[in-house]
Amino acid sequence: MDKSKLTAQNGAPISDDNNSISVGSRGPLTFDNWQLMEKLAHFNRERIPERIVHARGYGAYGTFRLTKDLSEFSCAKFLQNTGKETPVFARFSTVAGGQDSGDYVRDVRGFALKFYTEEGNWDMVGNNTPVFFLRDPQKFPDFIHSQKKDPKTNLPNPAHHFEFWANNPQSLHQITILMSDRGIPFSLRHINGYSSHTLSLWNDAKKRYWVKWHFKTNQGIKTLNNEQAAQMPAHGMQEDLVQSIQNGDFPTWTVHLQIMPEHEAIDYKINPFDLTKVWPHSDYPLIEIGQLELNRNVGNYFSETEQATFSPANVVPGTGVSPDKMLQARLFAYGDAHRYRVGANHNQLPVNAPQCPVNHYQKDGAMAGMCPYHNNTPNPQNASVNFYPNDRTENGAPAHTPEISEPEMIVNEANIGKYDSRDEDNFSQAGELFRLMTPKQQDFLTGNIADGLSYASPYAQERMISFFQQADPLYGSLVEEKLLNVLETTV
Repeated sequence: MDKSKLTAQNGAPISDDNNSISVGSRGPLTFDNWQLMEKLAHFNRERIPERIVHARGYGAYGTFRLTKDLSEFSCAKFLQNTGKETPVFARFSTVAGGQDSGDYVRDVRGFALKFYTEEGNWDMVGNNTPVFFLRDPQKFPDFIHSQKKDPKTNLPNPAHHFEFWANNPQSLHQITILMSDRGIPFSLRHINGYSSHTLSLWNDAKKRYWVKWHFKTNQGIKTLNNEQAAQMPAHGMQEDLVQSIQNGDFPTWTVHLQIMPEHEAIDYKINPFDLTKVWPHSDYPLIEIGQLELNRNVGNYFSETEQATFSPANVVPGTGVSPDKMLQARLFAYGDAHRYRVGANHNQLPVNAPQCPVNHYQKDGAMAGMCPYHNNTPNPQNASVNFYPNDRTENGAPAHTPEISEPEMIVNEANIGKYDSRDEDNFSQAGELFRLMTPKQQDFLTGNIADGLSYASPYAQERMISFFQQADPLYGSLVEEKLLNVLETTV
């Protein structure tokens, strides 16, 4: 077999890649060291800005297999016909920490899936928890700032976490999950995934259904306590995912939906678009609809996992979003983050490119080039016209497709303004979750909270204890008792 020729970026072969050009063996370098300059210049630019959130990521490819035909609920082609398979790229991540954070921190895990459907890419951008800390996106940047390192010391500061939460009681449900025994997963194969947001499906008859997606791990939930996590290797989750797939032990998840007819949302007992709340399974039981399997590792971590871009705005006919305020903000924020980090044409990178023809009038920008589409469709920017409408659609210029429009959404007459939701019911579901726990789990949860809360100000401690008491009196009393013990031992 012939050896591959080492080349420069322009494809020209390289004669010597070990030595720079110099004036004699001991003299200075010359300005015609184009080979050296190319390597150093590229090396200086090897990194792109890391994600503000979900920076530490892990990726793999796989397949979604439909086990229940959903034509009753959606006209999306990837949800038609039992047995249909759709290729998928999955990216897991920690949320708050940067790329320098550890694999086994107590944190929410991102659970993002890109479905390469025949009608375009559908992205399910969720987490391993069914709820989140906020219901209004106005506070999202502040929340993330509170979870990052202290701006003065550049060290983690639990006091900031609890100071923010003490001012935002809507976080209590998610705190109860994060501080519980599920806060530190054993591996990425042993977590569930959730859309968390309420999304939507709609069918050929233009009938809409609100849905929540659940991906239940077939490996079983497996977690670590703080002491066990401290003994784990720094890159253990990455290693576990790569090796399990290499060894043919493919991780799988059973996919379920909760489905709510559109009209039932109007008078439902809770706001079905509130990201801090779940839909009780007694009202909307899980319906099994498929299997997700991850069976191929990435070929290059940076090109694929790091440059993978997901957005809840990536929908296909038959799928849609909802009035969830947090989701509405993400429709803009995710795509905007990718345009900043990766570039205006991030969707042309192989990991992000749809596996179907793409035709649009978005032009130019950095890295505009041939897309690696499944059917080798040329770059959509090669079209001879760059505006729409035009008079060339009969000759092949792209035209819109009115028949695949989403059904109109009924919005009750309302006043436009800012609505403060901080005093809505923030405690009932957190209390219900607490009461589902065993005494051992309650002890673990309240001990974790007390340890972190001990760093907060007395004012924040007082407010947080009142929140826990409103969720459940025992919840509050256990946290208060353990907090006093922690404070006494540190005096």
